[in-house]
Amino acid sequence: MADTPSPVRCSWVQGNPVLAHYHDHEWGVPEFDSQALWEKLILDGFQAGLSWLTVLKKRDAFREAFEGFDPERVARFTEQDVERLLLNAGIIRSRAKIESAIGNARAFLRMQDQGEDFATFCWSMVDYRPMQNLPPVPSQTPLSASFSKALKTRGFKFVGPTIVYAWMQATGMVNDHAPNCHRRQVVAEMGEFVTPRS
Repeated sequence: MADTPSPVRCSWVQGNPVLAHYHDHEWGVPEFDSQALWEKLILDGFQAGLSWLTVLKKRDAFREAFEGFDPERVARFTEQDVERLLLNAGIIRSRAKIESAIGNARAFLRMQDQGEDFATFCWSMVDYRPMQNLPPVPSQTPLSASFSKALKTRGFKFVGPTIVYAWMQATGMVNDHAPNCHRRQVVAEMGEFVTPRS
């Protein structure tokens, strides 16, 4: 019996099984849960200057170290927690990134306290409709720059336009799967059912 050919994927997967699994099951899938969106934004901040594969390999350790990425718990972290995390070899040990994650938890909660749902805010930036992009894939866009500014206004850090665009790709706010990628149409169809929250 002939071998089943591998599906065509985006070039960044490069045959890596960890990246392939992430690509086939998560990347570009519209995410509507506020805490999940926040977690992915934090992880994209930690990725800055590094490869996404590094973050994926450390994701379970990150989740353990950051209390399941529960913003309420992370917001209560103290300087002692920062020092503890700096000794954790399972995560990316950057004081600036760790401190920004804690500050971003507090920013998330401030939005919540002011009646601004994080997921609704995020999806309103793309008018509740994932953008279907075609190559060439940019590293940032005017929209990601505006999104970055809006996040910074709310107190977020490590949310520059490039980080924000990568996060938008990851969470399905923009579909940047290659035209011949087996996931492109699947993800595009998922985006047809996005509606504003009441």
